[in-house]
Amino acid sequence: MDDSLSFESFFDGARRAAQKAMEDHGRGEFDEFALHAGVAVERLAKAVLVMRNPLYLVEMRNGNADLLLYFGGDLELDAAKVRTVGAKEALGRLRRMGVLQPDAQLDLLIELRNGTAHTSVGDQARTLLPTLAETTTILLTALGTRFEVFWGRWSRAVVTAVDTQLDEIRRDVEIRIDQARHLFEDRFKDLPEGTMAHVRTASEPDVASPEPVVAAMWLDELPTGGFYFHLATVDCPACKGPATARILPSPAHNIPGTADMLHCGLCHLNLTGQDEVKACGIGNPWQHGRTPRLIVTSGIGPHSHTDPEPTES
Repeated sequence: MDDSLSFESFFDGARRAAQKAMEDHGRGEFDEFALHAGVAVERLAKAVLVMRNPLYLVEMRNGNADLLLYFGGDLELDAAKVRTVGAKEALGRLRRMGVLQPDAQLDLLIELRNGTAHTSVGDQARTLLPTLAETTTILLTALGTRFEVFWGRWSRAVVTAVDTQLDEIRRDVEIRIDQARHLFEDRFKDLPEGTMAHVRTASEPDVASPEPVVAAMWLDELPTGGFYFHLATVDCPACKGPATARILPSPAHNIPGTADMLHCGLCHLNLTGQDEVKACGIGNPWQHGRTPRLIVTSGIGPHSHTDPEPTES
């Protein structure tokens, strides 16, 4: 039988496609993610089938027994004439064998890969990372293969994706942190040793301004009433470089309170909303009496250092 139809070929192809899918997802290229995730699932499914019995790859069509004899090792065929089952049938066979269970999200992933889903690929594919993680976990268990052998450096992110003990926001944030970290590291893999550390150091802010020119991104979704806010330098949870967090004042006191945005210009990690920033674990930059490396203060409207009085409804 052709080496391209061997267990090793299917497994290696699935591994490469799965890791590429994680990179696509981290870059926000969700159409590409759907393509590579679908390929990964199909090839890993075929690896399970060929391990159980090479005959399980046979495409049953037109009653022709040539492929059956070929996969059984008793007939030589030209490579151009060899066909294996498609992704949908491969998954169907594994379900009939009890390896997989019916899964509408997995079916959607394959439809997106094939271009047959009646929906926008990007909108739907973004949410299917847990489906890829869960399906590959089941198939790797069926193969008796260690998780790390397949996922490599993405193992932690994939474990997080299937961790039902984490709430959805924390799971999403931890995955995005891992993705940002790996994509940041990729930029330096062919550069001299020490380049990454030099870039981190060179990116440290060194001048504070009481009247900064504030980028528009920091003005999004501010609470009503003209709250001032702080922009504080914190350690990025992904690349460990200098990130910026927006700190809103405490509702009861004229002191920095809750972080509700975080942006890192080095690895491009972006977190929005108090729940996401809290989930990343940076905490309040002023906690334990520490002062952030750089603080700027700005506001919308009057530069007041007192919180506005509540308006009557």
